[in-house]
Amino acid sequence: MINKPLKVLCIGGSDSSGGAGIQADLKAVHACGCYGLSVITAVTAQNTLGVQDIYSVSPSSIGQQIESVLSDIGADAVKTGMIWQPEAVRVIAEKIRKYKINKLIVDPVMMAKGGSVLMEDKTKKALEKYLLPLALVVTPNIPEAEAIAKMKIRST
Repeated sequence: MINKPLKVLCIGGSDSSGGAGIQADLKAVHACGCYGLSVITAVTAQNTLGVQDIYSVSPSSIGQQIESVLSDIGADAVKTGMIWQPEAVRVIAEKIRKYKINKLIVDPVMMAKGGSVLMEDKTKKALEKYLLPLALVVTPNIPEAEAIAKMKIRST
C-alpha cells in the first residue's frame, strides 16, 4: 500500500524574496514530506532590506481560493500566516468552520524582521476573536505573544 502525503494548506502573504511567507511555508511543508497547497492573502515586495510594498488580496478572493482547494482537494491541516485585513480573518474562520478543519496552526504574523507592520490592530482584534479560538496550535514569536497576551514576557 502506498501512503499518500498529508496535505497542508498554507494561507498567508507572498514574499518576493522567498525567505518568508507562503514560499517559506511551502518549502517547510515539502521538507516534512507533505503536499503543500496555498492561498495568497497579500502580495509583498520585500527583500533583505525590508518591505517596500503590500498589495492586499480581497477577502472574497481569499474565500474563493480556500473554497477551490477545500471543496476539491481537501487538507489534513491548515496553517495561517500574514493576514492583512480583518474581513479576511472572518472569511478564513468561516471556511475553517465550514470544512471542519480541526488541525489549524495560526502563526500571527504581525511584523517583518525589518520592523515593517504586517498586521494592523483591527486585524489583530479579529484574529483574537475569530481565528485563535479555532486553533490547535498558535506559534507567535515573543513580540507577537506579548501583543496577544497584552503583557510583557520575561525570562530568566
